[in-house]
Amino acid sequence: MASQPDCLFCKLVVEGDHVNRADGFVTVQDINPKAPVHLLVLPERHVDSFRDIGQFPTEEAKRMLEFVADTARQAGLEDYQVVVNVGPGAGQTIFHLHWHILGGGTAFE
Repeated sequence: MASQPDCLFCKLVVEGDHVNRADGFVTVQDINPKAPVHLLVLPERHVDSFRDIGQFPTEEAKRMLEFVADTARQAGLEDYQVVVNVGPGAGQTIFHLHWHILGGGTAFE
């Protein structure tokens, strides 16, 4: 697992309060929730953004997407949004690939 010592999400992968965990991925609660349920799925591998998704072998990328869906299911969500912010202009503030799972109410922005 490649990590960056100054990356908050790399630290959360190791030390965070995990809601869900699987080989290579963890889920934590967002500390600034935008929905009643707001989870962050973090790969253990440090990749700056979705632009770099090609750094994941095909099987690992597939497992990551399955983990996102499984995490939402385990949170009791049937209807939800999955959001990936790519770059500062799109709202990405931490440069470690992560997926937002938002649910528990009506549509969110």
